[in-house]
Amino acid sequence: MKLAEIERISQEFKEKMDYDELLNCMRCGFCLPSCPTYIESGMDESHSPRGRIALMKAVVDGEIEPDEDVKRSLDLCLGCRACEPVCPSGVKYGHLLEQARDIIYQNNKQSLPEKAVRNIVFNHLFPKQNRMVSAASLLGFYQRSGLQKVARSTGIMNFFPESLRTMEKVLPSVPKKKDMKNRPNHLPAISVQKKRVAFFTGCLMDTVFMATNDATMKLLQYAGCEIVIPNTQNCCGALHGHSGEREKAKEMAKRNIEAFEGMNVDYIITNAGGCGAFLVDYNHLLKDEPEWMERAKNFSEKIKDITSILVELNFQQEHLELDNQIVTYQDSCHLKNGQKTFMEPRTLLQSIKGVKYVEMKDASRCCGSAGIYNIVESEMSMQILDYKMEQTKKTKAKTIVTANPGCLLQMKLGIEREGLSDTMQAVHIVDFLLEAYENTH
Repeated sequence: MKLAEIERISQEFKEKMDYDELLNCMRCGFCLPSCPTYIESGMDESHSPRGRIALMKAVVDGEIEPDEDVKRSLDLCLGCRACEPVCPSGVKYGHLLEQARDIIYQNNKQSLPEKAVRNIVFNHLFPKQNRMVSAASLLGFYQRSGLQKVARSTGIMNFFPESLRTMEKVLPSVPKKKDMKNRPNHLPAISVQKKRVAFFTGCLMDTVFMATNDATMKLLQYAGCEIVIPNTQNCCGALHGHSGEREKAKEMAKRNIEAFEGMNVDYIITNAGGCGAFLVDYNHLLKDEPEWMERAKNFSEKIKDITSILVELNFQQEHLELDNQIVTYQDSCHLKNGQKTFMEPRTLLQSIKGVKYVEMKDASRCCGSAGIYNIVESEMSMQILDYKMEQTKKTKAKTIVTANPGCLLQMKLGIEREGLSDTMQAVHIVDFLLEAYENTH
């Protein structure tokens, strides 16, 4: 970094970081055993929550400069927030991390290629769902047209990093463009109506993972929910908020709040742990904007994960059955640590006749996906995934159930890396539950 950049970043740290929250950290170290990067880095204190908070505070106090070492420490953080539930002081580490990253990335001079990629991704792709649909449809064409077979058979994929090569193998079949655009705005309850809910479709979930979205809405209908799906909603903004694009995340949050206001619903349902945790945090994201603060609070209070509403509506008492199999569950970090949803997925899985549920050791430790972390920090991500696959194999499970698209792809990637694709599968919990329900009805 140049001197001018360092001085500018230092000043913004002093002006924008929540100093009271930095002081809340007692340096007790309770967070250390829960931090994957601390463990996998050989217990390097600079790659722990306590260490990163100490670095942030030292920059604010003028004791150190916000140099490349500080940036590297923050970049290597998964943002899994596993440190928050175990913190006796209740430090909101995730909020501090987002503040620090935003300051650094908004003031750091980027290379032209990096600047171009960030501009395309953050300004022209994820905020515009019609473009997401178009981009996903190209991927679908690649899969269906025979280009995928050609790319694999000719060795073209060997020019890409290993993580991307493997990820290409585990991507789900993408629907056609016309199917992605043919989304209903209203669905009635199939059984006796118990709730009226809105459904947050998401960006990737409503394109690449559209089948899982469809399964989610079917489950809601079977559970007795009338569903409304506002067509003006957009991406939740999590990728922006976690990547130093805080102002863009605020714009997207406001658009979503406007889209769901006046819907007269009991809940806004999500099926992706990462999206849900960010939506729940809209009230914090917009806390400094008086005209939005109350609206954001009302919005966030209605967010509920699909597993939570299913348990609330006693869906686990339905006749659910599958062929005999051993199943384990990989927690979505943000579902557990952000939305405080832990037991509901397990309650549902344990209610399926024919399923033997085996709890995985460290099921709530991050799998290493973390948005695009497995691409930009591939080495650390694969270290974390290797540990996760070790614990998975010990359960002898044939099915790994997840509750977040990133976790789903990461666990599929792990299965592929371990050469277990013939004997093991990873599925989203709503797809698994729908199969168990429709198998008996």
